[in-house]
Amino acid sequence: HKLGCTLFVRHPRGVHLTPAGDAFLTTARATLSTLHEGVTQAREVAAGIAGHLRVGSLALAGYPHLLQALRGFRQAWPKVRISLLQQPSAQLADGLLKGELDIAFMRHLPDLNERLHAQLILDEPLLLAVPADHPLAQAPRVRLAEVADEDFVFTPPALGNGFHQHLLALCERAGFSPRLHQQAAQMQTLVSLVACGFGVALVPSAVAQANQQAGVSFRALEQNPTLGLYMTTRRDAVAPPARRLAELLGSTTAPCPPR
Repeated sequence: HKLGCTLFVRHPRGVHLTPAGDAFLTTARATLSTLHEGVTQAREVAAGIAGHLRVGSLALAGYPHLLQALRGFRQAWPKVRISLLQQPSAQLADGLLKGELDIAFMRHLPDLNERLHAQLILDEPLLLAVPADHPLAQAPRVRLAEVADEDFVFTPPALGNGFHQHLLALCERAGFSPRLHQQAAQMQTLVSLVACGFGVALVPSAVAQANQQAGVSFRALEQNPTLGLYMTTRRDAVAPPARRLAELLGSTTAPCPPR
């Protein structure tokens, strides 16, 4: 294509650039450099070593394995910007389906959408939280049936994460229906209510580790009930950085029970 101007002038000893040619050369070099940077960046993003990783999770406190994985990821791939979002499991699943999250660490939902894939990364014990002055506060292990007549503090079923139903089922298998006295959407609030004497509660061990406070005692249960934490992604579109984070945790994962 004609530029409508002269870029260089030929002479017996060669050529020399005109002022217009010099300006064009400078811009062309910058354009090629930008193009090269764009190609490099695109390849890095496609390989998962650059870009943006959107991580959803329950409260991370009490899960040192996850925190170490995130720290290791940042050290290994510093060009990937990580955004963290803390929400209940049902909202995390919705965020994945809407494309607002790349990976989520959550409870296994009873009605997990078929478009999501979950891998068990931690099967943690459930503990009984009792007030510090409770008769069972110093017991090495407790049978769940021993608190059948106690008031319970539960998370509300409206959270939609299956946790409420899971705990109800545990109590029913122990031979009783729990007397639900108080509800708390946040685990920290739930533990505080136990410390204040509003009742007893069943909590994951990670919650106990993250909420050590005066006035509450966490006791092991003889039945050794557990609660799974799952690494969840979309089946049809796993972002490359999410795949790399999954690989960091891969050696300790187990497949989610088939649905």
